[in-house]
Amino acid sequence: SCDLVISQDVMEHVFEPEKAFAEIGRILKPGGVHIFTIPYLPQMPTRPRAKLEEGAVVHLLEPEYHGDPVTSSGSLVVTDWGHDTAALIKDASGMQTTVHELQDPLKGIVGAHLEVLVSVKQDTSQ
Repeated sequence: SCDLVISQDVMEHVFEPEKAFAEIGRILKPGGVHIFTIPYLPQMPTRPRAKLEEGAVVHLLEPEYHGDPVTSSGSLVVTDWGHDTAALIKDASGMQTTVHELQDPLKGIVGAHLEVLVSVKQDTSQ
């Protein structure tokens, strides 16, 4: 079991992200934490952009790719994460998720997608 899992800008590229969150919840110790970043769009609900069917990618929306240091074609975005992200993670893993806004103009921290999300595995032994 792990105390901490950290991921940075990866969950938007994962097919079946609910399985990834469930696995993270499974391996965390009670009270363990998953700290992660995603392009978070609080003005809309989460929506799938692509899915796998029989091993083939099916695009549900116009394909979008993010920069990838490994391949010049980029990484396909399969999920746009929205205001219901915490509820989706709770349903998939049982973890409670909070969104932390890191905007701080006085410190020069201004821009899009600066949110950090923190999911905590509940300690059910009490």
